[in-house]
Parts: sequence; C-alpha cells; structure tokens
Amino acid sequence: MYEQKVLIRHDKGLHTRVAAMIVQKSSELQSRYQVSLFLRCRDRERIPATNLMQIVTATVKKGEIVSVSAQGDQIRPAVWELVQLLESDFPMSNGRMLNQVDRLLQDNALTAEHVFSSVANGLIVTDENDIITIFNPAAERIMDLSAAEVIGRKADQVIPGSRMHVVTETQEAELGCRQVLGASIIITNRSPIIVDGKVKGAVAIFEDISVLDKVTGELQEVKELKERLQLLLESVQDGISVVNREGYVTYVNPAYERMLNKGKDLIIGQNVRETSPDGARSRALSTGKPVSGEIRRKSAVTVIADAYPIIVDGEVTGVVSIVKDISEVQILMEKLTRLAARAEYLEQELQRTKKPGKAFEHYIGKSGKVLDALAIAAKAAEGPSTVIIRGESGTGKELVAEGIHAAGPRARGPFIRVNCAAIPENLLESELFGHEKGAFTGAIKRKLGKFELARNGVIFLDEIGEMDKNMQVKLLRALQQKEITPVGGEETRRIDVKIIAATNQDLEQMVAEGRFREDLYYRLNVIPIHLPPLRERQEDIPLLVEHFIGKIARNLDKKIEGISREALAMLMEYPWPGNVRELENIIERVVTLTDHGQIGLSDLPVYLREAGKSSMPSLLGEPSVVSKRESEPIKNVVDDSLPALLTWEEYEKEIIALALKKHGSFNAAGKALGLTHKTIAAKARKYGIEKTIAWENG
Repeated sequence: MYEQKVLIRHDKGLHTRVAAMIVQKSSELQSRYQVSLFLRCRDRERIPATNLMQIVTATVKKGEIVSVSAQGDQIRPAVWELVQLLESDFPMSNGRMLNQVDRLLQDNALTAEHVFSSVANGLIVTDENDIITIFNPAAERIMDLSAAEVIGRKADQVIPGSRMHVVTETQEAELGCRQVLGASIIITNRSPIIVDGKVKGAVAIFEDISVLDKVTGELQEVKELKERLQLLLESVQDGISVVNREGYVTYVNPAYERMLNKGKDLIIGQNVRETSPDGARSRALSTGKPVSGEIRRKSAVTVIADAYPIIVDGEVTGVVSIVKDISEVQILMEKLTRLAARAEYLEQELQRTKKPGKAFEHYIGKSGKVLDALAIAAKAAEGPSTVIIRGESGTGKELVAEGIHAAGPRARGPFIRVNCAAIPENLLESELFGHEKGAFTGAIKRKLGKFELARNGVIFLDEIGEMDKNMQVKLLRALQQKEITPVGGEETRRIDVKIIAATNQDLEQMVAEGRFREDLYYRLNVIPIHLPPLRERQEDIPLLVEHFIGKIARNLDKKIEGISREALAMLMEYPWPGNVRELENIIERVVTLTDHGQIGLSDLPVYLREAGKSSMPSLLGEPSVVSKRESEPIKNVVDDSLPALLTWEEYEKEIIALALKKHGSFNAAGKALGLTHKTIAAKARKYGIEKTIAWENG
C-alpha cells in the first residue's frame, strides 16, 4: 500500500464534473498500471477513485487534504499521475455555461444522495462487473454490513446468496423474492440497469418483513387457537355459557343444552337478570367477583355451578359459567375411592409376596408383618437416608441392619457395629469419634473412631436409647454437619457413612419424659422399621424351629428327625418374652440334651410346659411325631389328624367380618387390625361383607 496526500486548490472543490474527470483518469491509470486507486478525506474510510457517486457525496472542498493510495503492481507512477491531476486547476472552457451545468449536476447528485440515505428500504447498486457502487444506510442496517466493507467489491463475494450478477447476465428482473437473512426475513426486487440498450449493472431494493411475517404468523396462530378453543368448548362434558355485560346469554355449548334439555335457540338471547336474578351469573356480573360451588336444580338435573367475571381494562364485560352434573361427580368419586382402595390393597399384597432378596435370607419368617418390615428395609438400603430399627430385644435387629448393608450400594464398604449400652459413657465419645494422642490419661497414640472406620460403609448404632444426653448432642451435631472432631483434636473431619440405629425402648415416651432429645429423635427417625415380637408372628415359629434344629444338629453332629406336634403346639403357645433369641436358646438346649431322634414334649423345659398347660387341650389331639422335610417346612408340624386348613382368603374374610361386626365401621375395624380403613373397605367389597354388615346393623 502506497499513499500520498494532496491539497485541493480548485475553487469549487471536487464537484461533479471534476469528480467525473477524476474517475475517467483513474480508470485509465488502473488499466495502464494494473492497480486499484483509492481516495480518502477527513479520516473517513477510503473510497474507490473510480466511484463517481462516492466522490461526489464526499463533498471535498477547496483547501482540504485528500489522500491518494494504490494497490497493485506499479503503484507509485499511478499515484503520482492522479496527484498531478488533483493539484491542477482542472482547465475548462466556456466558464458560464459550465458553471451552470456544474451547479445542476451537483444539486442532482446531492439530491440522489439524500434520497438514497433517507429511504427505509435497503438499496444496492452494482455495475456491469458486479462491483457494488451504492449501499445505502438501510441496507447497512438490514444486512448488518457497513458500506465501507462492501463498496468496491463484488456482490457475490460479500453478500451471501447474492443474485445481482444473475440479473445482470440474464437482463431479467426478479420480483418479490423472499429469503431469510440471519434473524431477518426480507423480500427483494432485483432489476437490471439498461442504458442505450446496454446493461450497466443491477439495482436491488429490499425491506425487512420480519415484523410483518411475525404478525401474520401470530394471526394464523390466533385463528388456530380460536378453532381449537371452539372445538374444546364443544367437546367438554361440563356445561359452559357466556353472558355479555348487559346480561344476555351469547353462547352455550352442547353439554349445557343437554343439561337444560333445551335447544340453543331457546337459551341464547335470554337475560339472566330476568330469568335468574339471584343466580351465580347475575351476582358475578353485578359484583365483579367469582361465585363458586353453588348448587342449582336445572330441569331434571342437579348441578354445581361456578361463575367467573370477564374483566377487560378493569371493567366487567361479561361472565362465563361452568356447570357440572353432581351425580356424575359422585359416581366418579365412588369409582376413584374403590380404585384407590384396590390399588392400596394390591400394593400391600405385592409387598407381602415380594421376596426380600438374598441380603435378608438369614432373617427367617414369612408372616405379613415380617415381609412388610423386610420390604421397607430393602427400599431403605437403596439410598443414604438414616434408618432406625425398632423392636423388642431378640427380634433380630442386627440381622436386618446387616441385610440393609449387604443389599445397598455400600455393600463393599465396612459394617461397623457399636453397642451404645456396652460402652461406658466417658469412653463412648472416643469410641465413636476417635481421639488424639495425649487427649486424656492413657491416650498414648492417635485412635480412629468408629465413624472414620465406617467410611464409605455403614455404622450400626445399637441400643441408641441408652446414650446419655450429653453424648446425644454430639451425635446430633455429627449427623447434621456430616463431620466429627476427635477428642482432644481441633480439626474437623468429614464423614461419609450410612447410619442405622436400633433400640428396644419407647423413644417417644423417652422424648416426652425429657430423657431423649427430640431433635435427635427426628434426625434418626427418617425411615423407621418395626420388627414384630415373636408372639405376634406365631406362624413363623415352625419355620424358626425347623431352621434352628437343623443348624444346631449340624453343629453338634447329631441326627434329629423332627419335633412332635404336641411339643410344637407348646412352643407356639408360649409368649416368648425373649423373642427369637430365647427360642434359639431353647432349641439349642433341647437338641443338646435330648437322647432321642425326635424332640418330644418331655424334652422341653419345665417352666415352658407350665406356662402352656392352660392352652394345650384346645390345640392337642392324638400325639404324633412329624418328620423333617426340607421342601415343605410348614408340613413338618401338622398331620392328617388336625382339622382341614382353610384358604388364606377364607381366614381373611372371617377376620374382616368379625372386626366389622364388632366395631361397626371401616375406620374402627382398621385400627383394631392394624390396617388402613381403605384396605378394610376394599377387602369388605371383595368378599361381599358390606351388604351383610349393613343388613345386620340395619
């Protein structure tokens, strides 16, 4: 790039005729020296020296400095010759006439400039070589390009999808062309410029129709919305009517006609202030406030009506009313109640029949309460939530905790047991949180606490109800903040453990008496699991007896064939205050001490036989010995001399009927049986007990 500055001395500056002389000279120099010449004035962008319009619109006056630059091969001689022309006086003949022509040309050129700059439509002009010569401000705005970037360059190189060169070549106009340009939609008219039968270029006039296109789309959407709304109103089963500000009915849907048993022509045009002055629509129209839940008798149908005022610009312009046949609602509610009760019943039955999985296979039992507890435990194992296992001593709380650990995502992590009742109060904090060296007498080295040892695993806090109040505060802080501070230390340490607590105490009573912190209780009681005592799941006793006989006999290398029906009946009648642990101890004692191949009534401890004497006659028939079979554990304890067994549903039907007869309602019967009133209702309908109870009570 070579550039040289020149002072304009001509009295009229670079007016139109002078500009024409510059363009003619520049074209000659560019052709001769194979260069491109440019002019620049007043720190503007440079313009091509062959562009007459831009030179004229630059309005260069006498005394101004113009920079001449060039690109190409022989740039210095080309610039020098053009500078010589600009420094000259541009000699002219017949001065008066030429002045008039110059003034006219100058005025016309400026008028065109102002027109091009003022029009709202974009304007692009190209010459016969597809070089852009005019690019007005509207074109800059619409196309997001500056004139300085594009003027002097080929249109098809700077404008995406340009067809100016096509119009120049074909000499045919392209009108009403729609195209997407960035985020804008434009419509363009392109026409060739023909002078004396020759194509001199092309002109394109275009405008941004994005707003118009958007409005057109919105109008179409409104039309479609109106059609959909009309279809919706015609299809709904609720009756809908519209009233204008004067109270005249202007619209009713087919459902409204059916409810009134009248045709549309008999309803539309009625004035609600005359036909129903105290109705919901009249009140909503007068007050401007909605009226809901009004029950009315229309024709032969009882309906519930809601009326809502239509408010536009703060004024009530009408009312829309929605009416529903109450009988249909009542039928639907009854169906919904039945379906909900059935779904709850089926869900409970599904949970009862679902096998707990291998993680809980060591917990023996198939009673409903056991299966319910194990189902909750299996779900609790899936997440990080705290679990508390409630149950009397000996019900197998630790077995369930181990199952939760084995069934969850932390199965590969450690399972750390802590018996809070077995550790002295002054050592429990150190046992749980660890201690630093020298924290107290005897602390000769740093020790990790159980929480740190259980990292990425499970910590089982057994007998949590035995923890003193001071330690409860520290445990609560650890649970809330997920961090601990070792005894004698200052640095806190993050913990990542799943917490399972267990207790055989009544925590609610302890909270009421102030012996257990309420906030800790709620922090622990996220997922409670209640393990039933053995006396509440007597149907599991045969399974447990068979399991313990087999286990202990194998350990002692003894051959035990089975247990007599009398002995088993005695075991099932005993209340088992020590629960499964006591049962296992009894079986271990009996298997160890017996000299027979089967366990009889005489092998049982005296205290157990004494406790069951009062109930034995009702259960015992002819004595028999039941052999052990692995595939049918329950059959080990019954024989053909017992009464025939009923199906589970027959027993269930009798129990439900008895509870309803005794207590008189689903709610009271449900509380007595430990079930929800919905479950009782579903089972009563299933077995046809409702009608029987209603007849007996009536």
